[in-house]
Amino acid sequence: MKYNNTTNTMDYKKVKTEPVAVTRRMRDFTRSTENIYETVALISKRANQISLELKEELNKKLSEFTTANDNLEEVFENREQIEIAKFYEKLPKPTLIAVQEFLDDQIYYRNPLRETEKKTTNVII
Repeated sequence: MKYNNTTNTMDYKKVKTEPVAVTRRMRDFTRSTENIYETVALISKRANQISLELKEELNKKLSEFTTANDNLEEVFENREQIEIAKFYEKLPKPTLIAVQEFLDDQIYYRNPLRETEKKTTNVII
């Protein structure tokens, strides 16, 4: 099995983002939520989701290489595992992907507390 980096199944790998942290404007994060703390909570939850998806996918790909009797020679000579590991190391961190998704309005979220506040303010007495 030869691992091909161009056949990605998950959409978050195709997100165009910087592989390192960059300075961003705070106004961009409060634009839709009007609360920086809520934004940070949203981004952290999305980053956890992305991290779990990446971990599951990596474990699935690496499980193909596991055998009952691992020889020391097989461990060092398996180039395909090294290619897979290098690919995942080059991916942007889940937090950076989540930040970019948030800024591109690709994250769906809702706040039930705000929805109940809107309903109570629209009541006619």
